[in-house]
Amino acid sequence: MLFTPTEFDHHGHRIVFGHDVVDRVGELAREYSAGRVLLVTDNHLVEAGHGPRAQAALEQAGMEVVCFDQVHENPTTRDVDACLRAVDHVPIDLIVGLGGGSSMDTAKGCNFLLTNGGRMQDYWGVGKATKPMLPMIAVPTTAGTGSECQSFALIADEKTHQKMACGDVKAAPCIALLDPKLTLTQPRLVTVCTGIDALTHAVETAVTKPANALSKMYSREAFRLISGNLLRVTEDGSDLDARGAMLLGAALAGLAIENSMLGAAHSAANPLTARFEIVHGQAVGMMLPHVMRFNVEEPGVANGYAALSREAGLAGGDDREAAMGLIQFVQQVLGETELPATLNDCGIEESAIGELAREAAGQWTAKFNPRPICEADFAVLYEEAYSQP
Repeated sequence: MLFTPTEFDHHGHRIVFGHDVVDRVGELAREYSAGRVLLVTDNHLVEAGHGPRAQAALEQAGMEVVCFDQVHENPTTRDVDACLRAVDHVPIDLIVGLGGGSSMDTAKGCNFLLTNGGRMQDYWGVGKATKPMLPMIAVPTTAGTGSECQSFALIADEKTHQKMACGDVKAAPCIALLDPKLTLTQPRLVTVCTGIDALTHAVETAVTKPANALSKMYSREAFRLISGNLLRVTEDGSDLDARGAMLLGAALAGLAIENSMLGAAHSAANPLTARFEIVHGQAVGMMLPHVMRFNVEEPGVANGYAALSREAGLAGGDDREAAMGLIQFVQQVLGETELPATLNDCGIEESAIGELAREAAGQWTAKFNPRPICEADFAVLYEEAYSQP
């Protein structure tokens, strides 16, 4: 196959990886001459000791810390507004987002409003911030979203429930601090769902329309790390090697997203989360095999799937055989997680499919899917997912 170069613009991301590196957050924040820091996290992580540990490291480095610990899952504009009120009239020099994607998205959202004013709706899209933004250190406690390596904040409109992707290169964390030990306190269900999300990121980014040589490199390595360790870490949550591989794989998948975006599995999953409160990782997992079977019919997609399959040592043969082997592997992994496999299993009525399809077709990520997809196609995918994995 001839190499066809495509244009892309890659922005650097600093990653600090290792056991107990969370204790370096103060030292790293000091590199940005921070005097007062906003720490954004949730109350579960405060109870687990991660929030106080990060706050102590910052304070020991000589910084004053304002802690907002009321982050909710799938943050909305109301959550961002609440975070903003926590620092009302208090000058902030740097933001630390500690937690899963929700904490990091809330921190990024607050950064937009704190530095540029207005409402989150003003930043829906790319490059809408006209003023400089504060430096941010992202400290993930889950191996899932890869938000620590992305310039996008995913914030839902409190009234419409529409997920808004608000992206700006200035919003990207200056440092991603990856400490595998922080993921040890995750409940098994969180480990499973965030791991499936990361796996889906690696698969989707390998074949999207904007995918390029650099993003595909991230996708392949992310898939190799995640595919070999997802079941290990769900079977033995104390396996630190597997935890570390998953955390690094999720971050690399985040870098792949930053350079190539996502596709129809996420478009189909978002309405399931918004309308029926199905956990995001579970939702993308239910839809992923169906979307993969849909996409593999597009010329060139089999090659992208086959590259993942071969990188992870899963299947040989020609591209088509390797791609089908990848789909079979993904379905097998999802089956072993023991999550509900169909929409029917989740209690969703078949009558909801039409509205779900309409909402999925309007999702931003749909336009990046490698095979053109419309509302009618989504309806077929949901019909398949209703009764079969």
